[in-house]
Amino acid sequence: MTDSHFSRRSLLRYGAYGAGAAALAGTAASWDRLTGADIPGRDDGSLVVATLGPAYGPEAIRTLTEGFKKVHPDIKLRINAVQATDWSDFFAKILTQIAAGTAPDLVYVATEGVQLFAQRLGVALDKWVKRDADELREYFADVHPSLVESMMYEGSLYQLPVEFNAADIYLNSQVLKRAGASFPAADWTRDDFTALLRDMKKSSGSQFTPYFWTNRLWGGVVPWLFANGTNLLSESKAPGGAWLWDSFYPAADRQGRGGGYRWTTPQATHERVEEAYDYLASLIQEDLCTRPEGGNGQNLIGVFSTGRVGVTPAGGFWAGGLNLAGMKPGSFDVQYFPRWRTQRMQFGAAGYALLRTSKLQDEAWEFIKFASRRDTLMRLFETNQTTPARRSMLTADRYREMGPSHWQVFYDTLDKFPDTGPIPAPPQVAEVEQVLLKHTGTALASRRSVAPALRRMQSDLEKAMERDV
Repeated sequence: MTDSHFSRRSLLRYGAYGAGAAALAGTAASWDRLTGADIPGRDDGSLVVATLGPAYGPEAIRTLTEGFKKVHPDIKLRINAVQATDWSDFFAKILTQIAAGTAPDLVYVATEGVQLFAQRLGVALDKWVKRDADELREYFADVHPSLVESMMYEGSLYQLPVEFNAADIYLNSQVLKRAGASFPAADWTRDDFTALLRDMKKSSGSQFTPYFWTNRLWGGVVPWLFANGTNLLSESKAPGGAWLWDSFYPAADRQGRGGGYRWTTPQATHERVEEAYDYLASLIQEDLCTRPEGGNGQNLIGVFSTGRVGVTPAGGFWAGGLNLAGMKPGSFDVQYFPRWRTQRMQFGAAGYALLRTSKLQDEAWEFIKFASRRDTLMRLFETNQTTPARRSMLTADRYREMGPSHWQVFYDTLDKFPDTGPIPAPPQVAEVEQVLLKHTGTALASRRSVAPALRRMQSDLEKAMERDV
């Protein structure tokens, strides 16, 4: 789930929904590409898996294809890496394939699309999970329940998570040293964070930005909302799910679990939301960060690696990205997101969704199981381009040559902060995110802009949430 040089989740991780509706409008010349009609042997009875093109290069496709063939030589497999600019574009192209009658059997879906696919397109995995419970016990024992719960919808499980990324804080060690600052404590606060930015600013030149963040759903303003004990939409748990929790998790891990998240009433005008925006506006006013940019932040690795940015929110995927950019172990590190009213953090995860239109559902389930196996993920995620969903894969050996020193933070964001949850992604997520991005930019023009912009955001969110998907 990175491009050749790494962006999230470049697309999920540092990505944002773009003009989703526009992506559905294609020219006749591009129709074959959109529908997959130009793929040789498209109708040869193969199990077809659609992935986001920039996320899966030839090596990843070969790893999955050859590995699956060894386990299931009787099932033909084709992985279709759909070329798309972001997740919205990708989902739009999948919808086009479905409309054209050339739908894949499985689609790689991130948190942003879990509920959309579950509500409209997906097949619940419950019956297969129950049937193969003994085979899956090792998997669930190795995967945090919060990741699993994020893949549930109204009591049923729709995906097995294979990767995730939480919005932790990366720090440039060179910049810390220049500021005479020490590495922050795990329980550092928002005020500690602000003080660090000021120290960095004082010790650096005019081209330096202490804090950089990108305007998007994952890792944008949402981590600050979580830290301040609030969310963009009211959050609750759907009933159900006991069939899974009671079967695979001990009592302590299943306490408080439900049948998946519900994000409903917009609350952009809540005082804590306004407080979070006002804080970010104050950082901009003090020149401790710039107004957030849109897009996927592809240039961020370069400015961070050269010391022009001091800290930024990112997940485990950055360990691989910074290494590719030439940063050595010790030149950067990672810490939890700072505490405010809470130290609850946010994540996004991904896995394979089975489409209702598939005529190979049993075969698709076998691929889902194969793709979640530890040996499969060990081969697939060799370069630390993400955070594996399997806890056992995060070891000192994995990060010794790439860093960071505090690599345990990646999974401990879940293990030590059990209330950490997924980004708010209801079935209407595309419209919700577009509203968030639009009004966040306006809100942070100045501190006086915050309240009126949030009132407009609230109105637009209410309209978005009232629409059927």
